[in-house]
Amino acid sequence: MLTIVCRLLVCSIVALRTWKMCDILKIFGERVREERNKKHLSQEDLADKAGLHRTYIGMIERAEKNITLKNIHRIANALDISITELLKLK
Repeated sequence: MLTIVCRLLVCSIVALRTWKMCDILKIFGERVREERNKKHLSQEDLADKAGLHRTYIGMIERAEKNITLKNIHRIANALDISITELLKLK
């Protein structure tokens, strides 16, 4: 019985970490969309400026992709803002 409880606890911790990661991805995606809209850029325009695929930008904005630091840098440059500004929470 103790083993089952431990497994459930581990599963709960993993689920909590996954939930937090999804929340972070959602917040970041919203920031990308907000900054893109401020610049009056389409997803395709932003993708072209960042050297990424347009579907990738959409997946980031919908929190479907866990983006790398390299691509955060590319997107920030394409939006002409700092990484710090892009990562700012309200």
